Amino acid sequence: MQVNIERIKQDILALAEIGRNQADRGIYRMAFTDADMEGKRWLQDQIAAADLPCNVDGAANVSATLDGISDGPRMIVGSHIDTVPCAGALDGTLGVVVGLECLRSMRENGIQPEQTIELIAFSDEEGRFGGMFGSHSICGLITPDKLATMKDLDGILLQEEMERQGFDPLKALDAAREPESIAAYAELHIEQGPVLDRMNKSVGIVDEITGLFTWSVWLRGEANHAGTTPMDMRNDAFMGLADFAHEIPRILEENGSDRSRATIGKAQILPGAANTVPGLVEFSLDCRDTSEEKLDELATAFRKALSAIARRRSLMFEFEQKSYLHPVQCSLPLVEKFCKHATALGLDYHRMHSGAAHDAQIMGRMVPTGMIFVPSKGGQSHSPAEWTAWSDIEAGANLMLQTLQDFG
Repeated sequence: MQVNIERIKQDILALAEIGRNQADRGIYRMAFTDADMEGKRWLQDQIAAADLPCNVDGAANVSATLDGISDGPRMIVGSHIDTVPCAGALDGTLGVVVGLECLRSMRENGIQPEQTIELIAFSDEEGRFGGMFGSHSICGLITPDKLATMKDLDGILLQEEMERQGFDPLKALDAAREPESIAAYAELHIEQGPVLDRMNKSVGIVDEITGLFTWSVWLRGEANHAGTTPMDMRNDAFMGLADFAHEIPRILEENGSDRSRATIGKAQILPGAANTVPGLVEFSLDCRDTSEEKLDELATAFRKALSAIARRRSLMFEFEQKSYLHPVQCSLPLVEKFCKHATALGLDYHRMHSGAAHDAQIMGRMVPTGMIFVPSKGGQSHSPAEWTAWSDIEAGANLMLQTLQDFG
């Protein structure tokens, strides 16, 4: 039994038109916008057309089920259909469409699994409101206080957007599942990086999902006149940032691993005048590794380096941790199932880690989790240039289908 790749194509291309901006060709289907709700309705229509039971929980997670013979713990497959601004057609969407196709294929071929298989399209994986709201809700990690305070970068509250779309925010608390009710969670996703594409591999089988912390960092010096302040009498905050940026490779080499990443992605220099020595810099630091121990070591090393730079340049150093995600080890039995079926299908696969966060990372805190990657052309993602060859999509989808059958 194989998936129907033509049906997958039709679904991906149809959903890509929901939230499409004709000017830049990007998709704007951010969580709880009207386009996101239209996408959810489209998905519910496809589930109904497949004659599968459909449900929308209090967190606006959309699900479909293929009932099993027993009432034991169910297998969940899924991802998300919300997007970042100006997105491509596949991020998240691919995992949902493929999950639905697996359920349709099994049902059409008269296969009733031993245990129920459920597809879930999680809400707000892209974190418009600061977290992976749908999977956090399923895992019981949402509280009334969080619901009341979660807001986007424009200050719009999550609860206001939910109410605007007809949802009672407090019912998101009822979306929580008991861990014992779920056997495992599997997700197919584009890699969002260049590794598989450059290796010319059909699929990646994920063994670890990176953890990460993000900081806001402030280096405070003294603003002064650029022409009258001698170089050796300056407390130049930007020079502190420049020193730290050059320290990052050394810190990763000495304290990290080959899976460590650190990025300064945003910086603001104040007062921001061409003829003024910078008195303040504020910048972000994003650090990732698959080992919690390594993350702790890197955090300590970054603090020490920034403190030393601040002393040397007569600056003040402050930081605030904005977020922390624990690394997740994928379920070894599930990884082995993926590898076994990839070999049986004759797929050239690569075991690898995920450097990006996914709903699987949240689900992995509660239940056994596994992921399949398919290549991203040129490593592109979060842009209209994001794409994957149909042949690779078909390979990943068939691998997911065979693995889900194995659970039945």
